[in-house]
Amino acid sequence: MRFCINVIMRWAVGFAALFAISALHASSRSYAQMPPQNGSDRAALISELKSGGAVLLLRHAQTVPGTGDPPGYALSDCSTQRNLSPEGVMDAKRTAEVIARERIVFTKIYSSQWCRCRDTANAFASASRASLDWPALNSFFDNASTSTKQSEDVRKRLNTLRANESWLLVTHQVNITALTGVTPAMGEGVVVRAVGGQWRVLGRLRL
Repeated sequence: MRFCINVIMRWAVGFAALFAISALHASSRSYAQMPPQNGSDRAALISELKSGGAVLLLRHAQTVPGTGDPPGYALSDCSTQRNLSPEGVMDAKRTAEVIARERIVFTKIYSSQWCRCRDTANAFASASRASLDWPALNSFFDNASTSTKQSEDVRKRLNTLRANESWLLVTHQVNITALTGVTPAMGEGVVVRAVGGQWRVLGRLRL
């Protein structure tokens, strides 16, 4: 009888420990999927970008309906890709106007080579501040095997950001999610800043 009780007790303790570990892992996954709340209000994030040392990872503006790109698309031919919708073109212009009104100055504007990103980035460009193509920001939706290298290339270049600069990176959802764990909507951005040598998400920004 005592043997049975001991077996049952050990089984109960083991089950409880397993449950606790599983709950901890589940909690960690849930927390990782939640966007951080530090500086999440709009005014604070705008202030971060104005003060320098911050980066806005912006998902391209609204596109025509669809997922990914049509079969056989080519980066050299916009007509073969999924492009911005008329609403997306207007939204990109409106966002650029807000940036100008808030007096946010992006010292560098980088863009994916996809036309929907270029068109979004060009809304922010000017004669003195053109957008620059950066293949590391290209979508890896069709080939996730390049995700790690592209993300690492982005992090390395971000480490050259000066304290008095703010950058705009126009890219795709998969790229932003790989870098930050956040899944932004089209036209939505994620503000990040280097803290203690690590890039930290400050919040989501919709202008």
